[in-house]
Amino acid sequence: MTEHIDRALEELVEGEKNWAALPLAARRRLLDEMRTLTVEHAAEWVHAAIGIKGLDASSPLVGEEWMSGPYALTFGLAALSESLAKLEAGRSPLDDAEFGTAPGGRLTVKALPLTTFDQLLLSGFSADVWLQPGIGQAEAVRAAGLAQRDPSHTHGVGAVLGAGNIFSIAPLDTIYELFANNRVVALKLNPITDPLLPVLSKVLAPFIAVGAVRILTGGADEGTYLVRHKLVDHVHMTGSALTYDAIVFGTGTEGAARKAADEPVLHKEMTAELGGVSPTIVLPGQWTKADIDFQANHVATQRLHNNGYNCIAAQVVVLSKHWPQRDEFIAALRKALNDAPQRPAYYPGSDARVAGADASYPEAQHLGVNGARVLVVDPQDRQALLHTEYFSPVLGIIELDPAGEQFAEEAVRVANDEFVGTLGVNIIAHPDTITGLGDKFEELIAQLRYGTIAVNAWTGVGYLTPTATWGAFPGHLRNDIQSGVGVVHNAFLIDRPERTVVRGPFRPSPRSVLHREWSLSPKPPWFVNNRTAATTGRLLVDFAGSPGWSKLPAIFASALRG
Repeated sequence: MTEHIDRALEELVEGEKNWAALPLAARRRLLDEMRTLTVEHAAEWVHAAIGIKGLDASSPLVGEEWMSGPYALTFGLAALSESLAKLEAGRSPLDDAEFGTAPGGRLTVKALPLTTFDQLLLSGFSADVWLQPGIGQAEAVRAAGLAQRDPSHTHGVGAVLGAGNIFSIAPLDTIYELFANNRVVALKLNPITDPLLPVLSKVLAPFIAVGAVRILTGGADEGTYLVRHKLVDHVHMTGSALTYDAIVFGTGTEGAARKAADEPVLHKEMTAELGGVSPTIVLPGQWTKADIDFQANHVATQRLHNNGYNCIAAQVVVLSKHWPQRDEFIAALRKALNDAPQRPAYYPGSDARVAGADASYPEAQHLGVNGARVLVVDPQDRQALLHTEYFSPVLGIIELDPAGEQFAEEAVRVANDEFVGTLGVNIIAHPDTITGLGDKFEELIAQLRYGTIAVNAWTGVGYLTPTATWGAFPGHLRNDIQSGVGVVHNAFLIDRPERTVVRGPFRPSPRSVLHREWSLSPKPPWFVNNRTAATTGRLLVDFAGSPGWSKLPAIFASALRG
């Protein structure tokens, strides 16, 4: 049952020699070949994804699979290829980067927009990577490139445990291990994604051919055997903290005792992205009805994208009790949750987790067809809501007593101190509210201990931005892992990042322009109620594979119809 794992790891040990001998130019060609193959097989990829998730092939929800699958991978491969081209020329990936500063002596690096195409396709959106305090520009430029600054110095075999929810995660994590850490990779797929094995084998074929990647399948037993194998030097996983603890400390009462004593059974380095309970903080302001409706659908998307089976899905909306438009916003949010397109509960354990929410909150409201979506409004006891990652279509609302600036300060405190996890937090605020807070707003962002912070955007935009970092806020302990340790994506190969801050327009075009926001972005294609998301997603994949001006009109036309 495990012979195939032994054989794959033995092949990788030999393949590491080939990988170490490959110069940067050859490695970059492999990335570019994989990028071409991803576009070539994108339709096959999406077809398999539709089958796994039980989606109607004609549904706009298929757009999620185009964008979070082949688009995210293609975009990421292109960005990493550009960094390797700079290293190949004897330069840093951060040469020509736009630097800035943030509170607390932090250096920032512009991650979006980087090109005219970015400015057009994501008008009004931006992203900056904040480095850890005290790192100066010269040091950041020098250190960028990570293990690719010395490609011949490899670091053994890495085991990557792929995720079962977003299908670009496994190949992107594999590429990060190969390049950021210079390890050859045994990628074990989550059993949910086994139908993707044929297409992922085609997409990763360039790295498989040189002996740098092997793809494995199997369940928990095979995964345990793999990560504990003597030929594996490092483990990276995407999943839950419970799975992480089981791998590191074991299971049952003995595992719990080892965790309490911080005595692991896994004696090798491990990085992980583990999700958590993500807040969406809504700062009070004076909104129009159109603003309320748009932002209600924005929050519904943050929860219902992929039916809530996202590590970064917003789970709890944080409101002020004293916001005059509180009731209007909750009503609009309830409607958005109720009206969003229906989809199957494909992820294992979803029904049980929804039942768990019902058990904790019997007063919860059930919405949508067959009442599959759960809304919990301001419960007296919010412990379960803030400490249980439901990983299903369950959304909660909590209300805080302070008003005005004091509400923002208390919301930050609650997000930091009462929520489990540090992967991502969303903030929704009227531009006038942000202006009114002045420098205080940036200080509040700096106080938030989250790996990705999105202002008037969803943190999922950070996932889609390849030059941004993706992972927990740094500093978690092995026996209190929260949202994990380490980052991925990070196509600039930045050393010691702290977080990514994403910003977006409060309103879509044309209302944004009418209110002097100067964003031309219509309703984003990742919104769950976007009617043309599937067409837009397919066009974006083709564009990411080979950008060109002639492809923009069709993308814009589809996006505007959304």
